[in-house]
Amino acid sequence: MDAKDYLFIGLGLALALYVVTVVRGGLAVPDPLKVAIGSVTAFFDTFGIGSFATTTTMFRLGNMVPVRLIPGTLNVGHTLSTIAQAFVFTKVVPIESATLVVMIVAAVAGSWLGVGVVVRWPRRKIQIGMGLALFGAAVVFLLQALDWIPGGGASLDLTGWRLAAGLAGNFVLGVLMMLGIGLYGPCMILVSLLGMNQKAAFPIMMGSCAFLMPVSVVRFVKTRTYDVRTSISLAIGGLPAALIAALIVKELPITYVRWLVIAVVTYTSITLLWSAREPEPGGAEAVPVA
Repeated sequence: MDAKDYLFIGLGLALALYVVTVVRGGLAVPDPLKVAIGSVTAFFDTFGIGSFATTTTMFRLGNMVPVRLIPGTLNVGHTLSTIAQAFVFTKVVPIESATLVVMIVAAVAGSWLGVGVVVRWPRRKIQIGMGLALFGAAVVFLLQALDWIPGGGASLDLTGWRLAAGLAGNFVLGVLMMLGIGLYGPCMILVSLLGMNQKAAFPIMMGSCAFLMPVSVVRFVKTRTYDVRTSISLAIGGLPAALIAALIVKELPITYVRWLVIAVVTYTSITLLWSAREPEPGGAEAVPVA
């Protein structure tokens, strides 16, 4: 079997784990407003924007979910659409199978091995540093898109030192997920710097989160630290929206993808710098953020 076949099997197992865990945790009648929120946030998440920050903003504006339940609600609510994204982009983006699998494994290993260490890191300093770095990268990408400086790449695989650099980079991004630093924007930068086609970032970043999030769901459901009705609503609204958005992204010419990456990276840098204004959560456990 091809390496992607094993990846699809793994995604199927992750989906099964998620469904069994959520059903055991209990179901609820969906809230139409929150179904709509799930649709909107999952749609833009598929474009690489990330669903956690946008959903959290809506929750806070409407005072919809207690703050202590937001991390669990986000993970339980958005896992289904993330797994769907991973299935679609793994299928349609012609990235080399072995490169895709090992990049995902590196991110998963980083998050699992790093969880016991990163909680002691100064998150605000990391947010500021990454925010500034991503903003600088967005400026460089803009100059490249305007053909003011050379850049870009079309490779669909990594070999040699580029593969080693890619594995190390995605491992670090997996570690940073435990601090609540989103993987999507930084992964787009990593893939581009390594000379890969920018569409290759989509199956890498979505596959990474699709394997990480179901494990978090088990923890949140077991401890009952999530809002059941809201999570179910997000999942119901997010699944069809993610599938529709994935079809749109699949057909986007690479020129539009480059501008999309600029927008995503700029947005990510701004949200990181903005969130760094908030005080460190005393003793709170960080959760992975898509």
